Amino acid sequence: MINITINGQTLAAKEGDTVFKTAREHGIPIPYLCFHPALKPSGTCRLCGVETGPDSGKKVVMLSCILKVKPGLEIRTESDRVTAHRQKAFDRLLSMAPNSVRIRELAEKFNVPVPPKPDGCIRCRLCVRVCNDIIGARAIAMVKTRTVTHVAPGDGDCIGCGSCANLCPTRFITVQDRGNVRTVSIGDQVLSRLPLERCSACGTRYATAQFITHVDGSTCDHGQTRQAHHLCPSCTKLMAGRRRTKK
Repeated sequence: MINITINGQTLAAKEGDTVFKTAREHGIPIPYLCFHPALKPSGTCRLCGVETGPDSGKKVVMLSCILKVKPGLEIRTESDRVTAHRQKAFDRLLSMAPNSVRIRELAEKFNVPVPPKPDGCIRCRLCVRVCNDIIGARAIAMVKTRTVTHVAPGDGDCIGCGSCANLCPTRFITVQDRGNVRTVSIGDQVLSRLPLERCSACGTRYATAQFITHVDGSTCDHGQTRQAHHLCPSCTKLMAGRRRTKK
């Protein structure tokens, strides 16, 4: 057995063991992903970096899964150098696996800030602009949190028109009609669930009552247009074709 120092504490270590193994045996946490006791250490994930070197001498960060113990070795598992090394290692891993829950949880455990998880939204703001400037519902807004600005429900009520989903270039916002209910979602967050009204001609469920009311209010000076919006798109085209034929 030999003695090494980890975080100022003198510990016994088996000759030939690695710093990583010794630290684990003494309950000292070091992040890792690519280590397995049945395999030879490779240092691929680079998360297990530790600082080594005497207090008065040059200090470097080395991978603890590869670094072998030796008498008098001084190790620090937490330091500015180690923090910078871990940050770089986590960023590299997340660039390859941005949705990995395991990597993100490990980074959080060791207090390493990482970029927010990609959600499919490119922040083009088309949805916000059409909802606010054209429809006037103000049901969608850009909301800023501590780490990111993202699309979220606004102060107004969604009328289920679907304009936001029609303009969304990445299909992050979706509209789904199932049975007699229309669901508008921002990613996995439901913006609204609204019942669908029936077409007065064919009986097909085609639009929400809120949307029909909105259209009625916007076209109140045009009797024919107002009436047509109680018809589904197919019946509206059919009626328009009949009117042209009569002329």
